[in-house]
Amino acid sequence: MELVTFESEAYKEIIRNINEIRSNLNNKGDNNTPLSEPWLDIQETCQLLKISKRTLQSYRDNGVLPFSQIGGKIYFRAGDIEDHLKKHYIKAFNPKK
Repeated sequence: MELVTFESEAYKEIIRNINEIRSNLNNKGDNNTPLSEPWLDIQETCQLLKISKRTLQSYRDNGVLPFSQIGGKIYFRAGDIEDHLKKHYIKAFNPKK
């Protein structure tokens, strides 16, 4: 194995470049959407929550999940779905204690 040495400033520049690349990759996300966050259609939302279209319609009618409608197409923000799940999260507990 060959040992390579760098000047301190050159090493710091390499590290800065690596961190910038890492930051750009993290900010890009898994999808290539130009939106600030993912929006899901009815089918994607039903698959994500493992619910029927009728249940999702009930969630919309009862104000459980906010949505956006453009023409006949309905979209749900992924962040709203995650917030709803977090709001209804129940921590495990040990009843014997």
